[in-house]
Amino acid sequence: MRKLKDIRPLKLEGYTLYVINQLKLPNELKWEKLETYLDVAKAIKSMMIRGAPLIGIVGAYGFAIGIKQLIESNRDLKNAKDIYDTLLNTRPTAVNLFWTLERIWNKFNNLLKEDVDEKKLIYELFKEARRIETEDYHANKTMGGYGQVLIPDKATILTHCNTGALATAGWGTALGVIRSAYEYGKNITVLIDETRPYLQGARLTAWELYEEGIPHYIITDNSAGFL
Repeated sequence: MRKLKDIRPLKLEGYTLYVINQLKLPNELKWEKLETYLDVAKAIKSMMIRGAPLIGIVGAYGFAIGIKQLIESNRDLKNAKDIYDTLLNTRPTAVNLFWTLERIWNKFNNLLKEDVDEKKLIYELFKEARRIETEDYHANKTMGGYGQVLIPDKATILTHCNTGALATAGWGTALGVIRSAYEYGKNITVLIDETRPYLQGARLTAWELYEEGIPHYIITDNSAGFL
């Protein structure tokens, strides 16, 4: 098996969240610190981070960050609903955001019923967000392992947009299957639609495959129909 880099688009240091600024790729690999829930909301709205799974994960962390802000500023936890609503309205088309926020919201309310202290409340919310992240990563790895069986050696594969590590907790969904096929030693070539207007294919998928050493070519969206 080939050893790959295993790109991750986010990292948590203590209670501080960092994400790769995807608007800067491929020219610059820049990590952005998201210190407040409004930083998280802005990162989602601006497409600094994108991809439904990653948006959901970062949204969950954003809620935990927001509750930490309330506690540290001695504000009433009743304001938690404002944090929830702000994050929920950042990307209404990202379905993962709805269920991850609902999950961490329910966790928050259950912790309040248990009357845990503030320190434990913060810890448990970040733990829940981390659990969501970990579950997504392992689901992607598992899917990649199953899916790569369907890809023959010397296959040429067409992709659109970005469904890789940058769209998830890591490894990726559809692109994760391609990544797994290469990891398992298959000699594949990937054709990447540029994906207008944000060029997620030309900028992000191409960057991921370049980093992993997977052979690829960028093509215009219009040319895909002629292949």
